[in-house]
Amino acid sequence: MLYAQSTAAAKRQALRERLAENRILRMPGAFNPLSARLIEQRGFDGVYVSGAVLSADLGLPDIGLTTLTEVAGRSAQIARTTELPVLVDADTGFGEPMNVARSVQELENAGVAALHIEDQVNPKRCGHLDGKQVVDEQTALKRIRAAVEARRDENLLIMARTDVRAVEGLAAAADRARALVDAGADAIFPEAMRDLDEFAAIRKAVDVPVLANMTEFGKSELFTVAQLQDVGVNMVIWPVSLLRLAMGAAGRALDELTATGSLESQLGRMQHRADLYDLLDYEGYGKFDGDIFNFTVAR
Repeated sequence: MLYAQSTAAAKRQALRERLAENRILRMPGAFNPLSARLIEQRGFDGVYVSGAVLSADLGLPDIGLTTLTEVAGRSAQIARTTELPVLVDADTGFGEPMNVARSVQELENAGVAALHIEDQVNPKRCGHLDGKQVVDEQTALKRIRAAVEARRDENLLIMARTDVRAVEGLAAAADRARALVDAGADAIFPEAMRDLDEFAAIRKAVDVPVLANMTEFGKSELFTVAQLQDVGVNMVIWPVSLLRLAMGAAGRALDELTATGSLESQLGRMQHRADLYDLLDYEGYGKFDGDIFNFTVAR
């Protein structure tokens, strides 16, 4: 009932322990707290909070328009709803190194287990679009050093995302990844890898966990979990998939409503009321209400 029972500290420790188990962690992207709870119910290992999804949810493109306050607020809503560790997209850290430090502490307060900070020029753009620009290596390293210095819980996982592959090539991306690890990054997110060999090259370059982004309609092929694990990837995200599926279904339902004036034909595709109530734990709320408010008013 209400929120998760696990503390943020416990979820951070759990993420660290799971990463040491030599199995890939699957972290679908949640577009709201309810979808995060569904991800947990279906047995996944963690929840991802995508900057692209948050931007889209606000009706904005993913070009650095969202604020730290908006990201921290949505992260808190999602993290407190699930027992799973939450990884959040912190974009470029929302400014200079001091802003990065504040971003880390705000997201730590929000209850996330991990966050990633990228090396794009601020304001950034979607990692799978052409025309990206990356900052010089020293600027990228300062962001990660600031993030590591700012965290108060040593188990908060600081992940460095690098977009260098699309700008300067794979060898430069591997070099940047090594430098980011030397600066204190706990994990590496190499964005827009083209194939499994490229993931394997990053895996060979660093001795920390590596994350794969399996976003649809992007630069990377959509590899299976097993394929990614075989080349040493430790975490995989599907950042926008649930939102895309939900919006696709919503669009088709609206078309049906326009065409026929009824959604009766769509009932089999909807989440049943009973399933929604189970996900929300209506029974727990009823039990709480019955146990606490079990008095009668004297007449």
